[in-house]
Amino acid sequence: MSLIHPAYKVAAVQAAPEFLDLDAGIDKSIALIGEAARNGASLIGFPETFLPGYPFHVWLGAPIWSLQFTRRYFDNSLHYDTPEADRLATAARDNNIAVVMGMSERAGGSLYMAQWLIGPDGQTIAKRRKLKPTHAERTVFGEGDGSDLAVHDTPLGRLGALSCWEHLQPLSKYAMYSQDEQIHVGSWPSYSLYPGTAYALGEEVNTSVGRIYAVEGSCFVVVSCATTSQEMVDLLCADDTQRSMITAGGGGARIFGPDGQMLADPLQPDAEGILYADIDLGAIAVAKAAADPAGHYSRPDVTRLWLDKAPKSRVITAGSALPRTESPELVDDPSLETGGL
Repeated sequence: MSLIHPAYKVAAVQAAPEFLDLDAGIDKSIALIGEAARNGASLIGFPETFLPGYPFHVWLGAPIWSLQFTRRYFDNSLHYDTPEADRLATAARDNNIAVVMGMSERAGGSLYMAQWLIGPDGQTIAKRRKLKPTHAERTVFGEGDGSDLAVHDTPLGRLGALSCWEHLQPLSKYAMYSQDEQIHVGSWPSYSLYPGTAYALGEEVNTSVGRIYAVEGSCFVVVSCATTSQEMVDLLCADDTQRSMITAGGGGARIFGPDGQMLADPLQPDAEGILYADIDLGAIAVAKAAADPAGHYSRPDVTRLWLDKAPKSRVITAGSALPRTESPELVDDPSLETGGL
């Protein structure tokens, strides 16, 4: 029996968030979901923390200065069990399109950099959190765990997602490749921060990161990237020093094939819109024939990754069974005992 490789259209959002306004952000997200569906897309990816926007304030001043935005940012972050979340799930279902939403997740008194994977039936495929927030982000967000490094079987193929500089973590990337990821959504904020002084935060480097992910993983990569609006700059910046630290624009959405080819013409960095590309998962077999990084092109006798995907509960109720903290594979493999290292 021959394999059937899904072929369909994907969409990558490049747009400014409705900063610090959750309701308006959901309205805009639903409009983009509808637009992508009308243009024939089966999957749409959104930027990092598109709801309610990326917290650039933590990069622009002292912590005590940025506190002026803390409560508003928290209050406008998305909690899953709310009517606001239901609106997004309904939009996915009504438009028959899979959605990967980048969001600030509110859970209890904490926030997490999250990606919500919603199926075209409106049901949740996965809720994941960024494994390690980057630099100043750690003053706002908590961390995910190994369960967030997951690839999911869907009618569109094996779908996975990471946020921003998770794409610079070699072991995290390999964990995803090893699960036979076929379609990957990378969610990024705008490349607007520290222009002229932090080259690694700019469009060229981070576009290259997305392309390398496609080639390394032999998968399709949908790079969704926000823009920064002038309204955001005006709200965030109190003086010329701060205005020199962030600029309007910064968009860099891309779509790459498993050979690294760019499949859609990019928008201008200050333009809002959606990129589209027709993809055929059959192309992955051709790419992996040359180099399957977690298959025939690997050397597990030389290097291996230990991946602990067990969710980590912060509270163990008295009387419950204690969770097993060690990996059975680690314990049972004699080569990994102290004497074999």
